[in-house]
Amino acid sequence: MKEIIVSEDELESVVNYLNEIVPPNAIVFLVGNLASGKTTLTAKIAKIRGIEEEITSPTFSLQQCYSENLYHYDLYRIENSEFMELGLFEEFDKEGWHLLEWGDEALKSFLLNAGYEIFTVTITPYRDRRKYIISKN
Repeated sequence: MKEIIVSEDELESVVNYLNEIVPPNAIVFLVGNLASGKTTLTAKIAKIRGIEEEITSPTFSLQQCYSENLYHYDLYRIENSEFMELGLFEEFDKEGWHLLEWGDEALKSFLLNAGYEIFTVTITPYRDRRKYIISKN
């Protein structure tokens, strides 16, 4: 587990650390309250990967595909069973990073038991910055 405290302007250090520890195929749970910076982190990851399109939260679409290897999900308003029924679970078999907002512990446990590599980035406000706690689960 690693803790990094940075401002939004220094977010590249978080992405650099993720690039060091997260393999090319993994699911990354982004954990934090509303407006904590989950989509901002996703945007920085995309920018560093050379993706120039606008990065938005997939709240209503449930999934955004930004390239052949960067996927962004928002499960804020759906249950795990609905996620499975929609066939989104099968998306995790695609090569790349799967950044998952609002995934719960039951889903994480299921994915771990299914053999996926899981990482968690927990984001919390810290003075005028954000604290990123990064762990492998």
